[in-house]
Amino acid sequence: MKTICGLDCDACGAKKQGRCKGCKETDGKPFGGTCMIALCCEKKNCENCGKAFEAVCHLKEELIQEFNALGIDDMEPITNLNALYGGYINLQYTLPGGQQIKFWDDSRVYLGNQVHKSHSDRCYGLTADEDYLLVCEYGEGGSDAEIVVFKKRR
Repeated sequence: MKTICGLDCDACGAKKQGRCKGCKETDGKPFGGTCMIALCCEKKNCENCGKAFEAVCHLKEELIQEFNALGIDDMEPITNLNALYGGYINLQYTLPGGQQIKFWDDSRVYLGNQVHKSHSDRCYGLTADEDYLLVCEYGEGGSDAEIVVFKKRR
């Protein structure tokens, strides 16, 4: 599948299930919402845009540094980020007042990763868009999600 950023989407479950309408075919909006990677590559922010997302990507490197700078003690250092479909990662959180909220748009593509929490059976989920970083902690299958950090970038 041809993409704006060079990411190989052939193994993606959303493509196989027919939910992804293609990157180039939708002008960087494969699920209807914008893809932050495609937006970055359209601006030609680095020399690898359009070639191979797995190669050096300035946006990805910048976000890795921002996540690591959060200094979360029991989170392993972040070394890579992946393209994440909002519909897969948009967990629901319960705020102290009982209100339930989701932070992301199911139709967008974000950058993020999942890493194990040290000395625990829980994981950290990391997600970023152009403006915000989110680190959450959750159990198996995204259960009992808790916000660790939600902050404006830069």
